[in-house]
Amino acid sequence: MADATAMEQNAGKPLKMCLAASGGGHLRQILDLESVWKEHDYFFVTEDTALGRSLAEKHPVELVEHYALGQARLGHPLHMLGGAWRNFRQSLGIVRRQKPDVVISTGAGAVFFTALLAKLSGAKFVHIESFARFHHPSAFGKMAKGVATITFVQSAALKQAWPDAELFDPFRMLDTPRPPKQALTFATVGATLPFPRLVQAVLDLKRAGGLPGKLVLQYGDQDLTDPGIPDVEIRRTIPFDDLQLLLRDADMVICHGGTGSLVTALRAGCRVVAFPRRFDLGEHYDDHQEEIAQTFADRGLLQAVRDETKLGEAVAAAKAAEPKLATTDQTALANRLRELLAGWGAKKR
Repeated sequence: MADATAMEQNAGKPLKMCLAASGGGHLRQILDLESVWKEHDYFFVTEDTALGRSLAEKHPVELVEHYALGQARLGHPLHMLGGAWRNFRQSLGIVRRQKPDVVISTGAGAVFFTALLAKLSGAKFVHIESFARFHHPSAFGKMAKGVATITFVQSAALKQAWPDAELFDPFRMLDTPRPPKQALTFATVGATLPFPRLVQAVLDLKRAGGLPGKLVLQYGDQDLTDPGIPDVEIRRTIPFDDLQLLLRDADMVICHGGTGSLVTALRAGCRVVAFPRRFDLGEHYDDHQEEIAQTFADRGLLQAVRDETKLGEAVAAAKAAEPKLATTDQTALANRLRELLAGWGAKKR
């Protein structure tokens, strides 16, 4: 009883909190836990992407260089090592300067050094294995679990792999009515990697008349000139707030297989076609996007397409199906994190 009283008395004591997540869905999962971290003296560590720079307009943000083990698998080991070294130096400077009490991280590799160095400096390390990993742990997760103070997983399969981890599955179907939509298709490659195959397939389908209405295409880090197609708007990057407005109006979303893009589109009531990046084509570091897309397709939430020649068929199937709304609800995980943070704050005092 005395311990509980002490926790209640110190629950309001802010901790210096590092929120470490790479771009895309990893960062959006951290944003979904805002009710927890806004109560503390927080700062973000994320990659230097459009989403990271947009986040910095409203929150304290430290940007680090992107690197990933998968770069070596794609034949670029020296590029990976150079990025890792620069990232290590940046992370060391951040930890020395900020001196966090707690690190909460959803991965991936670009924030591993930040989490590790903070833990070695005495911080608590909360490892939340990405929602993108349904069946197998990520490379980041395998490295992080050995040093983390506590690990959370978001699928029952990973709980079986890591019995000592705590399970919080956030996926929820929604029974709310679909909001009014416009004759608008939004296609996006995400915030981290280029995806020329998706861009070309979408433009070809638009030219062929398979995407009536307006098309807004976010094409990312690649060279793209105005295609000269009526009712097509191309944008390299889109700030997060503008993205929410697009999803509010869009009837159709065609996107890569990242959980951030998929969940935000499903939450907004869009018809969704997932076009995952493929490792065999050198588009990503592994095939986890195909795993994600197929898992969502098996639940009847979207159409998944692997081959660009089948995009038109997937769009037609999505138009013929009744859209389903879904989201991720982090309430239970947030409550558990508050409990942990209250205890750590009491001991710090």
